[in-house]
Amino acid sequence: MKSDRLEEFRQVAYKYLGFAKDATFELTDAILLTRNVYSLADLSLSPVFRRKWPSIYEALQDSRPQRQKLMHLYIKQIPAEGRPLLTGDHTNWSRPDAVTLQERTYEHSGTSIAGNKPISIGQGYSTIAWIPEKSGSWALPLRHERITSGESPISKAIWQLKQVCKYLPTRAISVWDSEYGCAPFVLKTASIPADILVRLRSNLCLWGEPEAYLGKGRPKKHGSKFKLNEPTTWSEAVSVFEVDDPKLQRVRVSLWKNLHFRKAVTRPMSLIKVERLDEQGNQPVSKPLWLAWVGEEMPPLEEVWLLYLRRFTVDHWYRFLKQRLHWTVPKFSTPKQCERWSDLMPLMTWELWLARDIVTDNPLPWQKSSDKLTPGRVAQAMGGVFAVIGTPTSAPKPRGKSPGWQPGKKRHRKNRCPIVKKTVTPPRKEPSVAV
Repeated sequence: MKSDRLEEFRQVAYKYLGFAKDATFELTDAILLTRNVYSLADLSLSPVFRRKWPSIYEALQDSRPQRQKLMHLYIKQIPAEGRPLLTGDHTNWSRPDAVTLQERTYEHSGTSIAGNKPISIGQGYSTIAWIPEKSGSWALPLRHERITSGESPISKAIWQLKQVCKYLPTRAISVWDSEYGCAPFVLKTASIPADILVRLRSNLCLWGEPEAYLGKGRPKKHGSKFKLNEPTTWSEAVSVFEVDDPKLQRVRVSLWKNLHFRKAVTRPMSLIKVERLDEQGNQPVSKPLWLAWVGEEMPPLEEVWLLYLRRFTVDHWYRFLKQRLHWTVPKFSTPKQCERWSDLMPLMTWELWLARDIVTDNPLPWQKSSDKLTPGRVAQAMGGVFAVIGTPTSAPKPRGKSPGWQPGKKRHRKNRCPIVKKTVTPPRKEPSVAV
């Protein structure tokens, strides 16, 4: 049966949740079946959560999801044939009012929270996900972890990519946004068995191969300058082709080879420029998209630029994570509780992926039926799946009432924690004055 794979996946994942795994696993089922919640305790009202509402908080306090074993479980679901396509990105969990939460940092946000700047106060989370389809909104996270105050999004992404690619059966292709298009990221991923396709900012400056050594002085490291926003510095493209795309219409793709960052001489890259043209195929109608390929032999130019367009599925997952899986609804008091809660998000996404072929579309009255189900549409039909395959959890065992807070015991206010600034400008030294 098609449901056997999902049932086996749930059985194994249940064992990897550590202590309080019964309440934790029932919590994930309640999330998938609950469309709207206003607080974490609302999830205890779901019929699949057979325990009382305090068990939710106890589960997130006691559970220890085994991330490494869960990642191995996710990788086993990836088909062995073909090269897997990975994507990485990071997002923020805004907590501006949580003054007692440790390790809050300044994070980039799409909305203006701190004054008029696109900055929020909270915690950042880095994600590396597998993109299973050529089109659609599915992105299946393999790791989704907090960026600590001692890490940067780039260093965390490098570490995650190394952990994932170590266990993949074939060499992966990974696609990244422009934040990762820099020399440190390119250099530190050199030993990872994965090819990099990364977007570049249009104001960057690259360098070509140096001229042949003339026998005098130190050999040159850099050749001619190639500035992306200055066409006068461009050399002639190695290859150019045009294609009619069903969504983007007329597209021109150009290729240059053997360019590098000034601080990454040992990592040559192929540069790709993607332009949308007008109906006559002459003038560009928007700014060009600059991509860089770093690694082994590049796929055909007709295919490689399309790989980057599949990166945007991780943005769909972030929206699904916050709006449907209720990731940012709870107001936890410790970073560890936030991490344990966040470890459940990839698990539920993989359950939806494995259930997509066995569910029947159950649209709301104002929705149209669809043959290609999104994660949200699969979640709407998960009630019937759970009724058939059941749950690996055991029935609750009532233990009586808790004694509660002891009368006369003093309550202490929690300490307020400062916001951590990751980059600190050293104090300016006053010039010495001779007397």
